[in-house]
Amino acid sequence: MGDQPTLAVVGATGAVGTVMCELLSSRRNVWGEIRVVASKRSVGRTLFVRGAELPVLELAPDVFDGVDVAMFDVPDEVSAEWAPIAVQHGAIAVDNSGAFRMDRDVPLVVPEINPEQVRNRPRGIIANANCTTLAMIVAIAPLHHEYGLKELVIASYQSVSGAGKAGVDALLDQLQRVAGDRTLGSRSGNVRQAIGDDLGPFPAPLALNVVPWAGSLRDAGWSSEELKVRNETRKILGLPDLKISATCVRVPVVTGHSVAVHAVFGTEVDCEDAREVLRHAPGVILVDEPQSGEFPMPIDAVGTDPAWVGRLRRSIDDPRALDFFVVGDNLRKGSALNTAQIAELVAAELTTRA
Repeated sequence: MGDQPTLAVVGATGAVGTVMCELLSSRRNVWGEIRVVASKRSVGRTLFVRGAELPVLELAPDVFDGVDVAMFDVPDEVSAEWAPIAVQHGAIAVDNSGAFRMDRDVPLVVPEINPEQVRNRPRGIIANANCTTLAMIVAIAPLHHEYGLKELVIASYQSVSGAGKAGVDALLDQLQRVAGDRTLGSRSGNVRQAIGDDLGPFPAPLALNVVPWAGSLRDAGWSSEELKVRNETRKILGLPDLKISATCVRVPVVTGHSVAVHAVFGTEVDCEDAREVLRHAPGVILVDEPQSGEFPMPIDAVGTDPAWVGRLRRSIDDPRALDFFVVGDNLRKGSALNTAQIAELVAAELTTRA
């Protein structure tokens, strides 16, 4: 290894991979050689990263030769196959998929919360959390450290980019179909009729609608997204018995996941003290001026790194509970940024060790 570690970005041509490459160009330079890797169909393309045009390399075992850190943004099944191969070739894998998140030998890391866990990687793999979990947890963690979290009830309002390019295309196409017809949404069935059967990756139209479903069906009617939020939050905070109930909703927003949070703590909370906690929390920006219409909203949070937090209120019926609203860019902190931050922690470790 040279002065700076070598990085491979696997899935570099995808929606999140593109953001990863942008972040590599805008964040502090901690890398030596950078390799951009994708499937065979992307070979022949070049990507502009950190001032250089880099050729896209085909995903193959030898692409990891000499690589110190490999960031993965690929489907679960691809990560499950290729992250161990990267490790076998000497790389530390930082994986953005769901393949390893709940593996007890793989740390689930949010650098603002549990950065020390990057060294606890017996399989050579570090997992990145789900984008909905990441939208809220950097705000929840400092409040937990102050008051002792006991229970969470949340509702997410998830953007269509969480379903990839197909989700964004589906929403924008549907909006074109309904634009200009002011009768739509005033009678049952007329939105469905205007949009037709081309729903993209969603079970119902998104234009002029919200869909109380994200993910795939699991036992007892829960969705995979709702269970991810529950299980990942418990693991990141080190609270295996934390009571969590989540309802995940898809909304007609391009980018930016929002979460309405009802958090119950072990001690009575003071709203102004809680605001002070959040003002000083890393990765959080407090936007809480309802009298002047200043709230966290995805149209403002998109393209930014922090979690935007506001609408902070102490529960009327329980002095131990806070209600608030959190918004985060699901392609940045919710995916690419957190992965890049984890990789930078590993780079610092490797550079120190060299």
